[in-house]
Amino acid sequence: MIGGHALSFAPLLPWPLLTAALGLAALVAGYGLVRRAGGAGWRLAALAVLAAGLLNPAWVSERREPVKDTAVIVLDQSPSQSLGQRAPRAEQALAGLRRRLEAFADLEVRVVRSEGGHGGETRLFAALEKAFADVPPRQRAGAILLTDGQVHDVPADPPSARAFGPVHTLLTGDHDEADRRLEIVSAPSYGLVGKPATVTFRVADLPRPQTPEARVTIREDGGPERVVTVPVGEEVPVRITPSHGGQTVLELAVEPAPRELSLVNNRAGVAISAVRDRLKVLLVSGEPYPGERIWRNVLKSDPAVDLVHFTILRPPDKQDGTPIRELSLIPFPIRELFEVKLREFDLIIFDRYRQRGVLPPYYLESIAEFVRKGGALLEVGGAGLGDPLGVPGSPLGEVLPGRPTGPALEQPFSPAVTDLGRRHPVTGGLAAPGAPAWGRWLRQADLAVGHGAVVMTGAGGRPLLILDRVGQGRVAQLASDQIWLWSRGFEGGGPQAELLRRLAHWLMKEPELEEDELRGRAGGDRLKIERRSLRPSDRPVTLTGPSGESQTLSLREDPDGIARAEAPAGAPGLYRLSDGERQAVVLVEGGGGPEFADLRTTPERLAPVTASTGGAVHWLADGAPPDIRRPAPGRDSRGPGWLGLTANGATTVTGSHETPLLPAPLLLLLTLGALAMAWRREGR
Repeated sequence: MIGGHALSFAPLLPWPLLTAALGLAALVAGYGLVRRAGGAGWRLAALAVLAAGLLNPAWVSERREPVKDTAVIVLDQSPSQSLGQRAPRAEQALAGLRRRLEAFADLEVRVVRSEGGHGGETRLFAALEKAFADVPPRQRAGAILLTDGQVHDVPADPPSARAFGPVHTLLTGDHDEADRRLEIVSAPSYGLVGKPATVTFRVADLPRPQTPEARVTIREDGGPERVVTVPVGEEVPVRITPSHGGQTVLELAVEPAPRELSLVNNRAGVAISAVRDRLKVLLVSGEPYPGERIWRNVLKSDPAVDLVHFTILRPPDKQDGTPIRELSLIPFPIRELFEVKLREFDLIIFDRYRQRGVLPPYYLESIAEFVRKGGALLEVGGAGLGDPLGVPGSPLGEVLPGRPTGPALEQPFSPAVTDLGRRHPVTGGLAAPGAPAWGRWLRQADLAVGHGAVVMTGAGGRPLLILDRVGQGRVAQLASDQIWLWSRGFEGGGPQAELLRRLAHWLMKEPELEEDELRGRAGGDRLKIERRSLRPSDRPVTLTGPSGESQTLSLREDPDGIARAEAPAGAPGLYRLSDGERQAVVLVEGGGGPEFADLRTTPERLAPVTASTGGAVHWLADGAPPDIRRPAPGRDSRGPGWLGLTANGATTVTGSHETPLLPAPLLLLLTLGALAMAWRREGR
């Protein structure tokens, strides 16, 4: 216990009123003294006693208890601390500091383990401020940081010793460390399918180049690797041409240098979201009918589609010998469309088309070859499917999945999604469980399916919508021309707009509508993995992280036919997915962030703070942690072989006793005595 004494005042009147009254009394008494009035001195004494009484002086005796100072040890556990001997050194130093600090009975020690913050940053000062939040400044003895020096929340305005006390740094790495890293200098976020985009990267050796050149491996979307040799320290451009819509991931990896701290920053990835510039669609309509504009309206409403539409108006029974060129509003550019510019289209649609000599067989064969080499074809039939002049009877029949077996069926039916169709992205989810049946159609061709996937059926369970892949291209065959009834709301209608949109985009290879694909995406700190397949599969997925560690995940299939799983995204970088048949690459943005931009141990970042607070810097690689001393406030807090934690000597009041110096009886006696002497002096 520590005793303390002090003189205190508790005025009986508010200070403004007391000051005014005493000032007026002093003026009156001073006037009497100047005029040499009898008893003026005793009146002044009476006023002085009365003023002292109004100030209510007291002698306060306090009982105080000493309180402990608080010191904080912040242990950096960010990913860079796992390199080399940094983590063992830090733990060994922490144990030694704890043993030494236990000898100070007046010191409380708090240990904070900081694992880094959002965005791959090491945020030790945020942890330090949180640890000191409930400690008054007069009880803060200082802080010791066990770190590699790569701290990213160092205050721009260095704090003084009053904020935390002296801040000391014990560096866990080695002197003169060297490392090589691959950094992305610039990369576009978006690109166009089929158009080259440029990514610029640089191989950097720290602190100085270790070799004049380095080999860099480049791989696009998990495909074949190519190796290039680049100069170290210079910016190098690499061109990437997205071949499909959606995300294209470019991986780059540089060979290790002779001296490396870690290989984790020798890899980098870039994700480019590719979109098609404009999807070009050629729509050729045959016989006019009520649904002729359905396809036109759907495609024209899509801002990403350029539509070229031709309608053949000549009816089949028109045999008056009028040349075709005289019946057309404009000359039909057959050669221009089907020979010169055929490869510029993404999708060709034949809607109720019949062979009437407008398109010679040579051009139809060209369209079939166009499909095999990556193009898309949609055939919408109807009454003409059973006609020998229909599209299936032309050279295009070689790429169509269905063949007519007879005349069209003229009977009402309700379209239905097959079991396979429920798993296909074109028709999956269109028919909600328990929803009313769709409106009926009135006509359908009778098709025999040779290949392809039947995703919808019609009259008598016959194939209605067939999807197929031919070579590198895609084909869809709709065995009815009655979808326009849904757009008119016949018997409640149906999802014609969504069905036609999905169908067109599947044919044009929209990535989100792939029916057999393994893919993953990053969301926050989680990886979401999906596998869509037309047949159930219980194959597990192997997830390989940026560090090369792998784990096996079991996927759970949902009612929509998509198997899903989740996994934590422990660190930014490239993650690989494989189920034995399919592969995918996912880029978790960040690339390690500032944490991996420079892995070398350095005192430079923390130098302003140690200087402003009177702290010290010590390399653990040079030996054991320095000795600990408790200097008084204002004294040096560092020296050769030691560092100091301030001994503030703070106390807290546990009790007090107050003794009035002018009790009321004494005050009254002194005042009356002074006034009596003044009256006696005046009476002479």
